[in-house]
Amino acid sequence: MVSVMKTEISRLNLFSPIFFVRENEPAPFSYREGDGEKLFYFELDETGAMEVEPDKARLLGNPVCGGKASEAAGEELSSGQYLFAQKREILSRDAIIDMAVEIQKEGLWQRLVPGKKLYLRYLFEDGRSVTQLFRPYTGFPDGP
Repeated sequence: MVSVMKTEISRLNLFSPIFFVRENEPAPFSYREGDGEKLFYFELDETGAMEVEPDKARLLGNPVCGGKASEAAGEELSSGQYLFAQKREILSRDAIIDMAVEIQKEGLWQRLVPGKKLYLRYLFEDGRSVTQLFRPYTGFPDGP
């Protein structure tokens, strides 16, 4: 039996940036409860970043950088417009990639241009661990 991940995807206007301190060897898929808030940044595969059915094995690649959340300026998830999804659990690498594909499909279906960056954030909220994905977007030049 194949399980289908039901993910609510929304457009998010992030008003304030989220800062993080860069780690030397970011390990986005080994996060454990108690690690604190972390943020990781990926450059998506150039050929798959705009496909409805991207190659899941190549979509994310290695993280460009990542680290612990910080109050001070440093590396950042900039304020702006994002396609956003979250799950109230720590997801596996495969589940994160599935969610990234869902975000991409939804953005393309809405006639948006998803950016080539993807941000993965882990945090603890309302007594539960949370996995969040942020993908910047713009509208099509001839679209709404």
